[in-house]
Amino acid sequence: MKVNFNKVNLREAWLKKPILAGRYEPWLIGRGSLTLKLQQRHSNFLVQPVCMQYAKPLNDEARLLHLKNEQRALVRKVVLISNNQPVVFAHSVLPRSSLRGEWCGLSHLGNQSLGATLFANPKVKRTPLTFKKLSHAHPLFLEAVKHIAYVPSFLWARRSVFSLHCATILVTEIFLPCIVEK
Repeated sequence: MKVNFNKVNLREAWLKKPILAGRYEPWLIGRGSLTLKLQQRHSNFLVQPVCMQYAKPLNDEARLLHLKNEQRALVRKVVLISNNQPVVFAHSVLPRSSLRGEWCGLSHLGNQSLGATLFANPKVKRTPLTFKKLSHAHPLFLEAVKHIAYVPSFLWARRSVFSLHCATILVTEIFLPCIVEK
């Protein structure tokens, strides 16, 4: 069987701008801390850990972080809850090499916000955001909908890489329908 790599890459491609994102767009394009924005909007905000384990990142995540094919990284999954509603499913990939120095404590965050930790340090750099409309076939879509009452036809996501010195972390935020229903 011949694989068309252009189609595979197109399917995995993330966009530079969210196209036709509607009410999700203000949430998607915000450059500051999503945690801070949610805390300012709702007094009842919390980070609910789902899991944190060493696992193989998705192929496009591994490429973005320059990880070898079978290299494992620390994968952290949390749900951001605002006014008792899940509003964001966050999926972060932390290569082992990034869990040293100033970031050695990131593997023990528990219910603390990774974003708040990253934005608290002015030396941390962030790549431009990229965006994707996730379908039912995407693994992150399947993970995210476990935390909501109904399954929508798609979910919007954004991601970027944070870096400090030579350490990098990929953060993907999947916006759940409740974020725009308020």
